[in-house]
Amino acid sequence: MLRLSSEDIEQGYALACQTVVESDVSISVPPQEKIERRLTTDRTVAEIEVPEGYDFARSQTVRRLTLMLTPPSMDDQTDDLSRLRIGMRQQADIGEIDISLPLLRKIGAVLREDDWRVTAILESESWDKPARSARLIDLRPGHELLNEPVWGAAIDIGTTTITLWVVDLVTGKVHAQVAEYNGQISRGEDVISRIVFSAKNGGSDQLRSLVLETINALLDRACKRVKITPDQVVKASIAGNSTMMHLLLGIPATSIRLAPFITAVNHLPLLSAHEVGLAINPEGVVDCLPGIASYVGADISAGVFSSGMSNTENLTLFLDVGTNGETVLGSREWLVTCACSAGPAFEGAGVIHGMRATKGAIEEVWVNSDTFEPTFRVIGGVKPRGLCGSGLISLLSEMFITGLVDKGGNINAHLGIPRVREGEHGLEYVIVWGQDSATGEDIVITHVDIDNLLRAKAAIYAGFTILADSVGIPLEAVEQVLIAGSFGKYINVEKAVQIGLLPDMPWERFQFLGNTAIRGAYYALLDKEAREEIRAVASRMTYIELSADNTFYDAFMSALFLPHTDISRFPSVEGVMSKT
Repeated sequence: MLRLSSEDIEQGYALACQTVVESDVSISVPPQEKIERRLTTDRTVAEIEVPEGYDFARSQTVRRLTLMLTPPSMDDQTDDLSRLRIGMRQQADIGEIDISLPLLRKIGAVLREDDWRVTAILESESWDKPARSARLIDLRPGHELLNEPVWGAAIDIGTTTITLWVVDLVTGKVHAQVAEYNGQISRGEDVISRIVFSAKNGGSDQLRSLVLETINALLDRACKRVKITPDQVVKASIAGNSTMMHLLLGIPATSIRLAPFITAVNHLPLLSAHEVGLAINPEGVVDCLPGIASYVGADISAGVFSSGMSNTENLTLFLDVGTNGETVLGSREWLVTCACSAGPAFEGAGVIHGMRATKGAIEEVWVNSDTFEPTFRVIGGVKPRGLCGSGLISLLSEMFITGLVDKGGNINAHLGIPRVREGEHGLEYVIVWGQDSATGEDIVITHVDIDNLLRAKAAIYAGFTILADSVGIPLEAVEQVLIAGSFGKYINVEKAVQIGLLPDMPWERFQFLGNTAIRGAYYALLDKEAREEIRAVASRMTYIELSADNTFYDAFMSALFLPHTDISRFPSVEGVMSKT
């Protein structure tokens, strides 16, 4: 539970969830921190691999077609639309075209602008079939070169962060990558808060507007880098958890949080940009990737595919370490999945001096076992302002190994050092004295903070242990652990194992993959076969609802210790502790 310090209260801060409004009030919400690691949480543009065997002429559903039409005459009174259809049939073997009213209104002018020479942008799932049908996305005067870019966008709508790539659909090259905090954060840090808010009067519309504002602002920023306009983008593929998909499209999400926890839809049809509200070409294709269940969405099906898990023979554990704590276990033969509500502690929320991984965040901590004095590394090399997720994991591990805290997370009050003291919320440990911090106040971790971190790590550990138990497989049989999410790239494996967040196994089995959801959306954007495989992954994944019985609760309670009540599960930690 988040609590305010006396300094916060003096400055006028209040917890909205505990404040009763009795009259007219003016509320000021501090601006979100700038994302300092925006370009380091994914591979750089040069490192992104085009799908193996990718061929625009075979794999892409959106294509450019140049046409030279016969002009009308007194002897040929064929109407403009029929003339266009005849030209497509003769020159590209297209049987039927679907065209919207806005495009119908402009085809006459476009056809005549360059003497009946036009370029059509078309979408079809059946380019390999004779007399195929297609949908007209755009009609432009003149002949464009066939190797000129056709623009698309891959989008990952995260609960915290939205990421967008602008891609050339002809070559597969990524030309721009941008990211920003999801504007919905102002209405709730987690999916449950947002679902509750969406059910209030106008709440759903507000959340939809906020996420679209964020996406469209990112689109505008990315297009400026490429020197194009957003309406030149003709296709978008979107990954995101089930709640984010529902809120994006204005689909009621209330049933997701109420037993038996059912989504309105997991596999969405293709939509047009004007239906969704994306600021790309209004007739552009919007492909919302398929999800699995209420708390395991398209970000996971896209991630499992892009990580290679769905095609490996190795027994694999896939973890998305975040608020929802999604987990997948299996191989190319079978896949089971679950989600556990870990909470936002590792993202800096619920910790008195927690913060996101921005400039000024402590990201790594070391504690001297003799003096209990800390040293640390700060993002940006500036004075510290707080601790981000990787810093919190590192700090908790160091405090446990050095004896600053016991197995239950209780701070040792008998060390006789000034850094351990009684604070407003009980015992606390001072990491940074006020004169050395950017804020001028001491940066501390309290017993309440540690309790929140223990709950978060216990939920994640309990989730994947229950998943393994459900199929009768011991964790030690897992051959590789794939950790997804931008945050995961900064986790120190040794320290994550020492607090019981990750299973105790050889370090070489762990792989940190970054944002696998955006990469899956990118593959789906380019390759219809990749898109079909993501659909197949989502369809064959078995979802296990952890709240169905008390099994998860029992596993969670057992994991509420450092590293666990059963130390034999963590032999490497047991070995370290025996030497201290």
